Amino acid sequence: MSRRLRQQVPRSYTASLFERLQRGEPQFYTLPLMADVLALPVAALRHWARVGLLVSVRHAAGAAWFDYPQLVAGRQLGHFLAAGLSLREIDAAVAAFTPPGAPAPLDRLVLDGRRLHLLVDGRLLGPGGQLPLPFTSGDEDDPPPALLHFPGSALPGRAAPPVDPGGTPDDDGTEIGELLTLAADLEAAGAWAEAAEALRAVLQAAGPTAEVNFALAELLCRVGDLPAARERYYAAIEIEPDHLEARAGLGRVLGDLGEPLLALAALEGVISQEPGYPDAHFHAAGILRALGRRAEAEHRLRMFLTLAPASPWAERARGWLTGI
Repeated sequence: MSRRLRQQVPRSYTASLFERLQRGEPQFYTLPLMADVLALPVAALRHWARVGLLVSVRHAAGAAWFDYPQLVAGRQLGHFLAAGLSLREIDAAVAAFTPPGAPAPLDRLVLDGRRLHLLVDGRLLGPGGQLPLPFTSGDEDDPPPALLHFPGSALPGRAAPPVDPGGTPDDDGTEIGELLTLAADLEAAGAWAEAAEALRAVLQAAGPTAEVNFALAELLCRVGDLPAARERYYAAIEIEPDHLEARAGLGRVLGDLGEPLLALAALEGVISQEPGYPDAHFHAAGILRALGRRAEAEHRLRMFLTLAPASPWAERARGWLTGI
């Protein structure tokens, strides 16, 4: 998603969204949509999906869809990130409370400053089942730490993979995993140029992959280097021609670079490959609307609203429909 669009998403919509999701039909979200719902860096969500703390309900051609319980899981993980924990620290802390073969107990983790404890039968336990030391904030009247629990937070899915505090799980080895986690931490902290350098180091160490080229393209968009981002999207697609997110990202960048017909061709290609990919319908609608092709724009907007009616982009889509 472009920075301009990201700034227009109404953050106050998030609370009502969770209420609507609990009452209505299940909704499925791509990672960019989840990032806007939760007001979290998409890099953090991609990292949690990579290490298994977020589990997709469907995966196709480089894109993943997540349901409401995973939205809740992302919201809880986001609270840990907002408290100042790095992605590496969150990985290690959650792994310390996750028995082998069991789901990560995110709905029973309690945050005390920068420490995580597990709530078991009304007692707080540290890693290994140890009772934590008394809280020493300096004020005896301070309330105990709050349980980070949200409605519907019994989280299904597989367990998070074991995490070594010195690195992250990665099939390519510990060094590559460390670089990927470093890049995600830097991006989550807003250090986009530094995160891009970390990803370039991954490419130098492990060779080009579609996923790393795609991630680098997303960062280059954030720093405003759209021509370089376009080339990285192309590089990702050359390696993995069916990579949905790279093709959608290429369409967005081509649109921002003033090439609407090429952008539309890229987005229509995504829709042809995966008609249920809501992001492509939304961005194609924006380009069609700018080109004055109102009937086609209306069709794409209605498709988007059918696929993601509770999305934070839905209000904007409905506004566009009103003006058509």
